[in-house]
Amino acid sequence: MEGVRAVRILSVLAVASILAGTWMISPDSDESIGTNEGGEPFFAEESDSSEDGQLEQSRDEDNDGGEGSELPSRLIIGGAGALGSLLIGSMMLEFVKVTVLIALVSPMLAGMKRNREDMLTRGRILGYVEANAGIHFSALRDGLGLANGVTSYHLHTLESTGQVISWRDGKLRRYAVSTLSIEEVGRIKNPIVGTRLAILEVLADSGSVGVPGTEIRERLKISRQLLSHHLSELRNVDVVEAASNNRRPNWRISDKGMDILAASREISTKEAVR
Repeated sequence: MEGVRAVRILSVLAVASILAGTWMISPDSDESIGTNEGGEPFFAEESDSSEDGQLEQSRDEDNDGGEGSELPSRLIIGGAGALGSLLIGSMMLEFVKVTVLIALVSPMLAGMKRNREDMLTRGRILGYVEANAGIHFSALRDGLGLANGVTSYHLHTLESTGQVISWRDGKLRRYAVSTLSIEEVGRIKNPIVGTRLAILEVLADSGSVGVPGTEIRERLKISRQLLSHHLSELRNVDVVEAASNNRRPNWRISDKGMDILAASREISTKEAVR
């Protein structure tokens, strides 16, 4: 899946940046300790003659190293900001959450011993995806009552072995079994929705006679220009067709349109439930 490697690299760099910044600001021993003739410890004193010179040198070092002294803080802030961005993105966008889970959680789960329960869980997920083509990550997770990490791990495994495909749909990531035909995947990825779905609903019961454009406009309360636009787009993909060769023919839904309408109804119903 795209973005997994980038998330892993970003996370490693962010953690390394925080650790490096923390190490750089850790206190060091600046005082030199000696012993006197009796073996007792004492702090070495500098001669008065060298105090002024060292003071000047210290000031020069402070002036020259002003930017360097800010480096640890910048490293920590930058690393924390990168990790915070991933966290916020995961909370707001489902496809980011899925990518982060696969990148960071899946490797840990993959290291665990595989057992029969893992195979059963994977089988449940595969069956659920097959029965609900186009389902998005959160709906699948909630439908099976699984944790985020477990869901992402098994979906990633199924996708890696070619049993499942996925694609980004706005803020969501959707899944389907890989055995679907290209046409079926196309219908799932691009369902008929909104006004065009409403037009197909009007035409669905008209049979071969069809419905005139004026009746469609009256039932849907849309303008003639808008209806003309949608009918043209639907006709270009062979979803609707003219019932006659008249200048203003009735319109009817094609066999292909009936299949698409059924798929679109199913997707719309599932989305409404979720």
